[in-house]
Amino acid sequence: MVVEIDGVPLHLAHPDEISVTWVGQDEVMRQLLAAWLVIDSRDIPMNPRLIGKPGVGKTTLAYAAAQRLGREVYIMQATVDTRPEDLLVTPVIEGEARLRYVASPLVTAMLRGGVAILDEGNRMSEKSWASLAPLLDNRRYVESIVAGIKIKAHPLFRIVATMNDDASTFDLPEYIHSRLQPQILIDFPERHEELAILKENLPFSDDHILNYVTDFLQQAHAADERYTARDGINIARFAMKLEHQNSEQDGTGQTRGELLRTAIVQTLGEEALRYAGRS
Repeated sequence: MVVEIDGVPLHLAHPDEISVTWVGQDEVMRQLLAAWLVIDSRDIPMNPRLIGKPGVGKTTLAYAAAQRLGREVYIMQATVDTRPEDLLVTPVIEGEARLRYVASPLVTAMLRGGVAILDEGNRMSEKSWASLAPLLDNRRYVESIVAGIKIKAHPLFRIVATMNDDASTFDLPEYIHSRLQPQILIDFPERHEELAILKENLPFSDDHILNYVTDFLQQAHAADERYTARDGINIARFAMKLEHQNSEQDGTGQTRGELLRTAIVQTLGEEALRYAGRS
């Protein structure tokens, strides 16, 4: 799709279409949807940021919340190399002496009234964040120096930034920090919620494997390890594949308990076995 702004044709990105379901932790979903509400004609939506360890479901929550609103979703992956033009409009050489201007997923969401998920936003430098400053306050626009245009956000546009709680990130500049509010913390789920997450992602697994992995994760959470449901899904999935392969060898290989422990080691390393059950 192409739209024209001040005589400049912009080629838009395609929305992301992924199958996700948010399981449990209803309070953080409620907080995110509340932040996006507009309750008066003089009100504007907030720009929340989701904080948590890698793998706790920040992007899944953001996507599921956008789905509840019935909006198109555009995911923009931030990295240390993300430039302002990557966030806004990128010029692409098209033919001889011709430029094609391509809108980023974020700008496309702005124009189409969709939801932009700025994933792992605190991996991005201050220079890139500065290009978004007017979008994140009551001005709600960005200015592309490359294309020479100002782009205003659709009234239905919403944005959320996910941020990993780890050492490989930048500190946000204060003027951006104050614009990305509220901060919503996503913590490890309770046991019944974590089991439900595993069942949702691995509906073809049996209860023994899922309960074993859930108990493993809960033991790790109690010790403040950084293992998450994503790790648990990988452990259970690999254990099932090993078990399937084992059955094709007439059951002459490892027991199920041994296969689960092998899957833990191969996924997280030997040190993770301290949280593993024996049966």
